[in-house]
Amino acid sequence: FQAEDGIRDAQESRGLGDVYKRQSYTREELEKIVDEKSAQYGVDAKLIKEVIKEESNWNINAVSPKGAMGIMQLMPSTALLMGVTNPFDPVANIDGGIRYMKYLLERFNGNITLALASYNAGPNLVESLGRVPNISETQNYVKRITLRYSGITPVNTEGSVTSRKSSPIKAIILSDGTVLYTNRVDMYIWSTKQ
Repeated sequence: FQAEDGIRDAQESRGLGDVYKRQSYTREELEKIVDEKSAQYGVDAKLIKEVIKEESNWNINAVSPKGAMGIMQLMPSTALLMGVTNPFDPVANIDGGIRYMKYLLERFNGNITLALASYNAGPNLVESLGRVPNISETQNYVKRITLRYSGITPVNTEGSVTSRKSSPIKAIILSDGTVLYTNRVDMYIWSTKQ
């Protein structure tokens, strides 16, 4: 990957960005941009869509506590490297994010796990370790994306699909007097059957 190529590609994509510039986008419009840009750069659109879901849940104005910006949560240094001057322009952000993912995939010889870990924790750390770092945020990030990308949806013991929405926390008093605090519905149901 050469920064000059990334900057040139970003400059060429600005024409498309001008066509799309406005305050709001439908999910369908955003997915179409992902499809077009993924095809342009030879990166699987499904992978990019899972990254976007994890990074911003399709929020073009997202800002993380660490300063990552836009739909693909580009850090300021990454946006600069990719020539993205307005990270809140979803066309430019998606374009830069896909080119960055392509760079990571090439850097790690097509290893999606290491590319995802690098997208989250930085490529230098991943490269120095040669594996996913022992950072729970990064490990969970990689796990969630790879499961969805491979078509596996986590299922709880009752057979229903689990979601990331939290249930209210319940205090359960076990038969030995121990108090168990949980937000897992299956634990609450299990404890009421004893």
